[in-house]
Amino acid sequence: MPLPSYAAFDESDLGAQVLLSQHKLKSSGDAVTARQAVARYMKDNGASALSVTRFATAVSEIARNAINHAGGGEFSIYVDRGRKQLTVVCWDKGPGIADVKLALSDGYTSGGGLGRGLGGAQRLAGRFEIRTAVGAGTSVLMSVTL
Repeated sequence: MPLPSYAAFDESDLGAQVLLSQHKLKSSGDAVTARQAVARYMKDNGASALSVTRFATAVSEIARNAINHAGGGEFSIYVDRGRKQLTVVCWDKGPGIADVKLALSDGYTSGGGLGRGLGGAQRLAGRFEIRTAVGAGTSVLMSVTL
């Protein structure tokens, strides 16, 4: 499934990144798959254990948000070997986020959680961007240097 037009990250956003893999997000097991795929690639390419844990946690949180709040979505993993950078783009066609600034603040929750997920993911990723449209969905781009 291609990125919806509201959420598309184009070549200027991804630079020289090459698509490694693309996955559906339908169940909590798919969020685990996202986390494991990112962690495996990072470990295989010399990332520190702390860096792996931080970025894999961010990816897992965003994947779970797509599943829990939007009924599912997809994620793609990209790599720029020259810059030693790994990027994950996760998108859905859910309700979107009406107030991104509020949603990123600690304590905010739209579904009974602790309200640390979105803001926590932002803090754990080296680069973090959200594109969203109410009623159309959300796309999140996260990158980390390996």
